Parts: sequence; C-alpha cells; structure tokens
Amino acid sequence: MKPAANSTDARTTAIEVLCLWATTHGSVDLFLNSAIEQLADIDRGLTKTMVYGVLRQKEYLDYIVRAHTRHPLRKMKPRTLMTLRIGVYQLLFLDRIPESATVNATVNTLKTAGQPGWLIGFVNGVLRAVARSRATLPTADQMASQEPPLLNHPAWMVERWQAQFGRDTALAICRENGVEPPLTLRINSRRTSRSRFLELLHRSGITACAGLYSPLSVVISSYPGSVASLPGYTEGFFQVQDEAAQLASFLVNPLPHHARILDGCAGPGGKTTHLVELLPPEGTVVAVEPDRRRYHLLRDNLRRLGHGKEVLAVHTDLHAYAATRPTLFDAVLIDAPCSGTGVIRRHPDIRWNRQAGDLVIYQQKQLRLLEVAARLVKPTGALVYSTCSLEPEENEEVISHFQEKFPAFQVENVATLLPETTRRLVTASGYFRSSPVDGLDGFFAARLINARNL
Repeated sequence: MKPAANSTDARTTAIEVLCLWATTHGSVDLFLNSAIEQLADIDRGLTKTMVYGVLRQKEYLDYIVRAHTRHPLRKMKPRTLMTLRIGVYQLLFLDRIPESATVNATVNTLKTAGQPGWLIGFVNGVLRAVARSRATLPTADQMASQEPPLLNHPAWMVERWQAQFGRDTALAICRENGVEPPLTLRINSRRTSRSRFLELLHRSGITACAGLYSPLSVVISSYPGSVASLPGYTEGFFQVQDEAAQLASFLVNPLPHHARILDGCAGPGGKTTHLVELLPPEGTVVAVEPDRRRYHLLRDNLRRLGHGKEVLAVHTDLHAYAATRPTLFDAVLIDAPCSGTGVIRRHPDIRWNRQAGDLVIYQQKQLRLLEVAARLVKPTGALVYSTCSLEPEENEEVISHFQEKFPAFQVENVATLLPETTRRLVTASGYFRSSPVDGLDGFFAARLINARNL
C-alpha cells in the first residue's frame, strides 16, 4: 500500500499527538481520535500506525537516535525528539515508504511548523545518517535478546513481572506488547451467528477466523480500514471486544427468569451490550456510567446493536445510583477502572503513563466500588469483579481485602461457567486470569456469591 499524496498530514498529525502526550501524559487515544477526524482514511491509518509504533518502540528508537547524535535526548524539545522518533520509526519499520520520501516528508513537518533552519538541518542530518546505516543496525528483536535486554517498558514494570511470572514469561509479555494485536470482534447473537458473519467477511474479501476461547469471537488479523467500514457494522452484527473481556461477562450466569443485572462501570458498553444478549426472558440490565463521552458512546452502541427497552443507561456514578436505593440485583458486574497493564499491546502509552505508586491508588478506588456494589446484590446473587490489569494489588488482593469486610461473599470457581478451551486460564483459587502470552488481553475476573441467606 502506497501512502497518499498528502501523507505529510499524517506525519504532522502524529507528531502533534505525540507532543501533546509528552507534555500531558494523558490518554493518547483521546488525542489521536480528536486529531484524525479531518484526515482521509488512509492517513488516519498511517497516523495511528506511527503514533502507536513510536510508543511501542520508544526505547529502541531512542537507542538508534543516540547512536547518531552527540546531543543528549533529555535536552531536546518534545517536537524535535518526536520528529526524530517518527522519522526513525518509518525508516526501520515501514519498509513500504522509500527512504528519501520518509526523510523529506518528515523534515518538511518542521518547515511547516516554522522551526529554525539549524534545527531542520540537524534532524535532516540524523535521519539521513540512520538511513545510510540501516542495513548494519541491530533490530529491535536483537536488542530485546541482549543482556540486559531492551524491552521498551519501564524498568519497574519489568521487575514486577519477573518477580510475579518469572523471567521468561515477563519477557514474553513485553514482546507481545510490542506487536500490533489483531482486531477481535464479539458477535451480536441476537442479529447473526458467528458462521454467517464469517461467511459475510469472506465474501467481502476479508480474512477472518473464529477465536480460540469465546464462542462469540471473530479475529481479523489485518484490516486497513476503520471498524465502521466493516460489513455488518451499521446492522449491529458485532462489537469490538477482546476475547478475554468477552469471557468475563459470561461469569454472571446462570441467571434466573426475570433476572436483573447491574453493570456498575459500563464505559462505552462493551460488556453492557454482551450482558443484554445474555439476558433470560423478561430480564433487564441497568448500565451506570458517569463520564459524558463514554455515556454517549454507550447509548450509541446500544442503539446500533438493537438493544432497547431491556436496558436502562444511567448517566451517573455507582455511588450516586446506589443512593437512589434501587431494587437489588441478581448479578452485579464491576469492571473496575484500573492501571490497564493487561492491555498495553492495544494502548501502548499505558506503560509510560503509569507509576508503581498508582497501584495502591487504584486498589482503594476498586475497593470503594465493590463495597457499594455489595449492598446492591440480592442474597444468593452474584458479584462479578474484573480488571484489565496484570497486577495482584488490583486483583487477588482486592478480593482478599473485600472479603475481610464482607465475609458473606464467597469466591466461586469459574471453571464450569467458561468454555472448556479456557480451563487452563482458571487459577487454583477459581479466578479467571489471562495475559498477552495467551493471545489475549491481560484480564482478571472473579465471581463471588452473596451467601448471606444460604
């Protein structure tokens, strides 16, 4: 695929997004989604590839830049450093773009931004030096295999994972986080079946296959267009969702007739819409989401997938909703806000945005949510807790602290609630746990039964 004639716009946008991220350490997804609205589809894809690529390979790119300049990176302004990273990333990872075009187009972003001539010459010189030596440079994989390995993750994170999982698994997680993951969809079983949807994709020339773990999953290894351009999007045939997240929703089962389910942290509705599809006859779902942007996405997804009167979306937080004293629920799902260390392969900025001290802060928030949720569960009802974190502080330790205060809630082994293909992902304590080395996002999920009246 050749870049569009105006692909300089993609480079300019990528640099602007990365500069904004570098100065705020906010969510790069929010910056990116806002910035690419005015770009053509092909430039949107190139922009995202460059932004995510730089974040996935940041330490390696910096190693290459250092090898070609005596100027310390720490003294460079964000625009200079991000322009160099963007240029080197293209030279070493995007072979489809000719070297000369890469260097010229990247340097032109500085001219457009009104940067001084000496700086333009400096960046031009570094990039041309990298281009000349490209054939002799060590690859990112070679650098990851050296001692000590260059893993494109902060040291504190790698050290934790080595202590928790062992060195080999920790390094494997880092490697998986450096590779763009496939696009994974969850079929809307109310509108189509997996076999029919796969046939639709194949007729459209899109290579896809059934997922390995979830019976509703479809995996597309490579698709250059937007999700909205996929066949069946407007018809509500699917929702984007990793298999691990799909499996977590199954833990609300079994449900009684007329079941009431609460999604206490609904977000844009990935799990909410799945819960609706799991409902028995006459069942209902209440979805609570305080963030305005996410709430509107939740409503949009519910409409697109055809979910109506059986679900109520509420624009508030769980504490405020609980204060309305609603009728108790048969199942409550708390997909808790967390550090997100299990989804770094999809959101590469997370590794650079987090600090070790954040984990305790997240744990406190998670416990407060569970304490509110516990009071909304019927006797004999289920409380399902999940995160996209690999960290025990946010997973097993949260369950342990919660049970100290609410001993009536007993952990139930989830093995029988999940497909047989997932049994190896269930721990000895009965929790569901996955990681990128399983080909899934890193996820944790626990099911607790309110045994107060048992």
